[in-house]
Amino acid sequence: MENTKTIAVNRKARHDYFVLESLETGIELTGTEVKSIRKGQVNLKDSWCSIDKGELFVKGMHISPYEQGNIFNRDPFRVRKLLAHRREIDRLYGRLKQEGISLIPLSLYFKGSRVKVQLGLCKGKKLYDKRQDMANRDAKREIARAMKEKNR
Repeated sequence: MENTKTIAVNRKARHDYFVLESLETGIELTGTEVKSIRKGQVNLKDSWCSIDKGELFVKGMHISPYEQGNIFNRDPFRVRKLLAHRREIDRLYGRLKQEGISLIPLSLYFKGSRVKVQLGLCKGKKLYDKRQDMANRDAKREIARAMKEKNR
């Protein structure tokens, strides 16, 4: 098994969406972007994916410019191509045509020396779903706290 190192996680995605399915893809980057990612200067918060002319792209992902990059730095918000098999892209395209389904980057990580993106096929949560998740999380926290006090 190759070693993986998580770079960034999109926590907002799990808060705003139900993740129906996930998929690992590669990403097309320049050298200075990879160096910036190695320093952890990436933000997935408001990013999303789209399929244009049979190709998969990530939009809204912010990779800060590398300090020593000078002329080789690219636009931090540029559209980046994701690398996936044609069959996977076609299957995702069919699912995206359903109403309320989005393709959201969940995390960015190194797998060996390569940068990978975990995409989630997501359905948007309603406000009451978010409230229910928060109530469940608070209940688990209370139970854990009570168990910790009991074991003392």
